[in-house]
Amino acid sequence: MDQATSSSTCKFGDQTTSDLIVHLKTKDNNKSQHFNCHSPVLAKASKFFSDRLSQNQIALNTCIEVECTALEFDHYTKLLNLLYIPEESILEELDSVKSTIGVLKAANSLECEDAKGACLKYLEAVPWDEKEEEEIVKLVKSLGPEAAPVLARVQPVTQCAAHNVFISAIRFATSVESPIDGFSDELKTSAQEQLEYMLLEDGDSPLVVMDEKVKSELRIGLKNIFKNFKSSLDLLSSDFEHEEELAEEKLLIILNDLDWVCSISQKMEIMFDFVSNWAEISSEILSVMLSKQFSLGLWLVKSKIMEITSKALDAVGYGSVVLPAPARVQFLKTWLPYIRKMKPLLESRMESEIWENMEGAIVSFILALPSNDQAEVILEWVNGSDRWRYPDLSEAFEVWCYRAKTAKRRLTTGLNGVENHSISF
Repeated sequence: MDQATSSSTCKFGDQTTSDLIVHLKTKDNNKSQHFNCHSPVLAKASKFFSDRLSQNQIALNTCIEVECTALEFDHYTKLLNLLYIPEESILEELDSVKSTIGVLKAANSLECEDAKGACLKYLEAVPWDEKEEEEIVKLVKSLGPEAAPVLARVQPVTQCAAHNVFISAIRFATSVESPIDGFSDELKTSAQEQLEYMLLEDGDSPLVVMDEKVKSELRIGLKNIFKNFKSSLDLLSSDFEHEEELAEEKLLIILNDLDWVCSISQKMEIMFDFVSNWAEISSEILSVMLSKQFSLGLWLVKSKIMEITSKALDAVGYGSVVLPAPARVQFLKTWLPYIRKMKPLLESRMESEIWENMEGAIVSFILALPSNDQAEVILEWVNGSDRWRYPDLSEAFEVWCYRAKTAKRRLTTGLNGVENHSISF
């Protein structure tokens, strides 16, 4: 056959002009098919066929066997078709990632460089799903430098690029502009979720270094959200009169933002800023929530406020946030009466774990106060009409009694171990 005209005149499967049979079969022989092919076409397009054909004198209907798995069978068949297409047209015949991965594997096995190159160009340009990405990364890594461009989208980003994206995401996630429609809220929620994911500790090195610029950006966003929250509290009474559900929904959106920024503040080690801002606005929050106008409503808002307060108590109670003793006393005295009041009303609306964690945090919180302040809180609890009401301070009472007795012993004994009867407790 004239090799100069073979590529343009031969057609795959044309028995009248074929001088070669390709026997494609599975390794277990469950599937098998013979294809009428042309030696000049295959020799030019595939080093595998070129080597096989050079080993033997070509006789009419020479047969070359090609083995593959059952899952690869259709991909090998498609590859044989592609070998008859001009190089510049192969790309147009590729129509899906899954199929192209299969054809690429076949092309690599049969050393078909033009088909292989077209597959790589296709995969570099089209989107992949997660499962396809894993398969492509594994396959392409074995193909050498020529396949490197395919993996450009999954290469590690530079610290500068990650840093810039992270800061921009913080600005968007903490923005307080009123959305025109629900779409903006969805984008903000998505930004918040991705920021949490970027900060997730999963054993790998962190994607973004928590430098002062990043922390400063979050502090600015945190202050903006608190400022927006305060404004919403000021307007809540009038908003509530016009449209109760809308007013609650608006406030709940801001509280969800605060809850998110609380969580991310813990990861970025600026929880002090969050707790300080929450403590600063606490009196105003309670003034609004305890007003007669909202006594029978805003249950979702009140539940969310309780959740956030629980996180603040946890941070201070267990030492993640260090506040001076007067500030800790004031914070506890501000919130403890409200927590006791709301527990029976919100208990069924909130997870029991939140109440349990908050109780533990309050006990730890109390035990870190100066002894006289501890005594004041415990005295109020002991004298309460319902002594066993929430939170249960039995443990705090026991520890306080032990410490009080131990402290008296230290004072009366003196530092040198000699009893000093002149000192009284």
